[in-house]
Amino acid sequence: MAERKTLLAIGLGYSARALARRLIARGWRVIGTTRDEAKVESIAALGVEPVLWPPNAALVGEATHLLVSAGPGKEGDPTLAALSDAIAVHAKRFEWVGYLSTIGVYGDRQGEWADETSAVRPTSERGRLRVAAEQAWLATGAPVQIFRIAGIYGPGRGPFSKVRSGKARRIIKEGQVFSRIHRDDIASALLASIDAPKAGEIYNLCDDLPAPPQQVIEYAARLLGVDPPPEEPFETAEMSEMARSFYSESRRVSNRKLREDLGVALAYPTYREGLQAILAEEQAKG
Repeated sequence: MAERKTLLAIGLGYSARALARRLIARGWRVIGTTRDEAKVESIAALGVEPVLWPPNAALVGEATHLLVSAGPGKEGDPTLAALSDAIAVHAKRFEWVGYLSTIGVYGDRQGEWADETSAVRPTSERGRLRVAAEQAWLATGAPVQIFRIAGIYGPGRGPFSKVRSGKARRIIKEGQVFSRIHRDDIASALLASIDAPKAGEIYNLCDDLPAPPQQVIEYAARLLGVDPPPEEPFETAEMSEMARSFYSESRRVSNRKLREDLGVALAYPTYREGLQAILAEEQAKG
């Protein structure tokens, strides 16, 4: 009998859960780690076997596939720090390893385009840590594929709650654009890679339309039938240092490789289709 496909998901977060649902529907076994004991019950409700971090190293040997979405810290990649010996032992028997990174590794492009052949030149500490983690995973000898993910949105995560609560803002910074992607399109991309793994490859996961953040807020408000918040010039807007740093990088990121090499047809090619679908789902649920 063929070995049952088993995914070990390190950090079963928002995107990893979407992939887990699809794999479970295929008959896979999925194991997911969490640092939060309060999340164990909701993970189990998905049909995923919950494991509190750090997992027993023996679980690594039970996995045919490994998904890593836990981000690095100043001490480096937490998964490699905790499980490097087990990963080294089993590196060659994994059928697929996916590391979820960020398009932040490209740094500030002043609105210009970046693709997978572009040099990484992170301008933030978070970006530099991600580059180091990518390199560390590629050096493990496992069949690692890197996924550089844009801003994630989807059901339960998007601009609607901010608009409804009155906390949404339209900060205007000339030339500022961001890339984003719907959670379900991330799951589709990961599934396509699992079905056709190519060790060492890097893929940008983003939609077709990089856009200024204020346009997304305005569109969400229009869908809700309310007036969008007033425009605020970035230069004079009051915000935290963390929020201000969000505007320190501007780039457009290409998804051509995702579409042409992996053959992924995005269900939500722009934020417009994505937000429409989220709102329709909310209305259907009442």
